[in-house]
Amino acid sequence: MRYGYLATMRTTPGHRDDVVAVLLGGEDGLRAAGCDLYVVATSPSDPDLIWVFEVWPSKEHHHASLELPETRAAIAAARPLLTGELTGQELDIAGGVGLPGPTGFR
Repeated sequence: MRYGYLATMRTTPGHRDDVVAVLLGGEDGLRAAGCDLYVVATSPSDPDLIWVFEVWPSKEHHHASLELPETRAAIAAARPLLTGELTGQELDIAGGVGLPGPTGFR
């Protein structure tokens, strides 16, 4: 079963788009690390809230991605723009549209 992670983060006022740009800047490194799905979203009703949804082949793949130089640089760049209000939820991914392989529908 694939590993999923769903997170929210709150930015300091006026810095949501800056953090979104940082989060989206590491796409190539995540793909190379095996990421199946990486989605960054904003809330239309909350201008300082960001949602991030990730799907990986395993929890180990996800943890390894956190050690990538690109990921560490992105965390360092985003951290001063965040309030510290973060949530995170680990998930077992059963399948879905857009996921590769036997549990996804393409």
